Amino acid sequence: MSSRPPGHAPKPRQAADFARTAKLAGAVAGAVAVIAGAVVLALPVFADREASTGNPFERARPPDVVLIVTDDQRFDTMSRMPIVQEKLGKHGITFANAFVTNPICCPSRATILTGQYSHSTGVYANAGRYGGFPNFYEASTLATWLDEDFDTGLFGKYLNGYKTAGGKGFIPLGWDKWISTIANGIYYNYDMNFDGTVRHFGRDPEDYSTRVLADQAVSFIKGTKDPVFVYFTPPVPHGPADPEYQDRNEFATIPRWFPPSYNEEDISDKPQWLKDYPQLHGPSENYIQEFRVNQLRTLQSMDRGVGRIVDALAETGRLDNTLIIFTSDNGYMWGEHRLMGKGVAYEEAIRVPLIVRYDPLIEGPRTDDHIVVNVDLAPTIAELAGVPAPEAEGDSLVRLFENSKAPWRKDFLLEHWSPGRNSDPPTFCGVRGQRYKYVDYSYGTDELYDLQRDPDELENLINDPAMRQIRDQMRRRTLELCHPKPPKTPRPVPTG
Repeated sequence: MSSRPPGHAPKPRQAADFARTAKLAGAVAGAVAVIAGAVVLALPVFADREASTGNPFERARPPDVVLIVTDDQRFDTMSRMPIVQEKLGKHGITFANAFVTNPICCPSRATILTGQYSHSTGVYANAGRYGGFPNFYEASTLATWLDEDFDTGLFGKYLNGYKTAGGKGFIPLGWDKWISTIANGIYYNYDMNFDGTVRHFGRDPEDYSTRVLADQAVSFIKGTKDPVFVYFTPPVPHGPADPEYQDRNEFATIPRWFPPSYNEEDISDKPQWLKDYPQLHGPSENYIQEFRVNQLRTLQSMDRGVGRIVDALAETGRLDNTLIIFTSDNGYMWGEHRLMGKGVAYEEAIRVPLIVRYDPLIEGPRTDDHIVVNVDLAPTIAELAGVPAPEAEGDSLVRLFENSKAPWRKDFLLEHWSPGRNSDPPTFCGVRGQRYKYVDYSYGTDELYDLQRDPDELENLINDPAMRQIRDQMRRRTLELCHPKPPKTPRPVPTG
């Protein structure tokens, strides 16, 4: 919406992309014109129903939009973010069953920006043949959808591999303000892209990346009178999880992490890839425990940054008409089933925090138990902004804002591609339902869990005769949803 910074030259393939988008927009407009006299169209939810202008298509100012995405934050860490709880949770909906469809950074962020599954974005992994920014279709994202009516600004991480596409100063399409990290998980001593110019930051307190990004987001909100789309996505709590100086002694007495699935002793029922993992011991256990605490510490700066953004919205008179979404790109394993990291189908990796505040439709705080997925975020933003969401595959959450008993999905697709290294789980597709989860690996033993009776996923029921009917139903459902399947993964070469 504002004047373009340098670096926006489209890639060669994007000229055709824009032509196709323009053609689609024209077709949609033509269809609306044809049917307008025959039916009553559903107006955008922000339409001024009280105004009597005689023009049913005239609308009030669209809501400002703030999308906050952390990096590797577990769903069960929100109690350690009191400001987010106070300024968002106490005014909005906490979605208790929020998930990502592909539990790893780049694929999830591609889904958040497009409302599409990995099999549609083409981004299955963080790098390589089927991963990273080079595989991303950047001509159709939230930024390009909103750019005509909003000042769009990114503050933080974009997609893995972004720095190699066009150089460190490259700016993807649709962004009016571009303040991006260049490397992953960097808190001090880093480079950052300021609207095409690379700046270096050191190790002084004011250089902490979350603080710098919050400063820029606040300045952006205060610096324009136009509607804004703020994508605030600092690297926290991604490894190395380096806390801000003032937070380095927080949680010093927090109890060690020992849930029932931690360092699982009996994994005889698990797939072969997991059976190859040794039990945690000594240094590895200590590292996980320390890393967990440092992740919580890095979230303190994020908590303050979110508070400052909400305050800036209030100071500029925007808050009463702002959609604020807080979530993460994936969860993280803290030793459950002997694992540390993500990219697996276990609950700790696929579940994420999700809080939504939108005062015009959400009257007060509540918890919602519907299954919602990161594929739903882009369609939600598009509906409230009154713009199309081309080829989005998720469902808008707006109906859940208005009606907590609205019809909704009962399950969703899990999909992930693996390069086939010995230490990686194989490629998988699966279905996570309200009670059962089924995971179909490209080779080896599959998994089936009754999450109601076994929330820690300790007992794989895939070979239980009593579960045959459920297993077959879940397999059929997986075939329905997992289409097309992820690329094939080569079997790892045996070692030893």
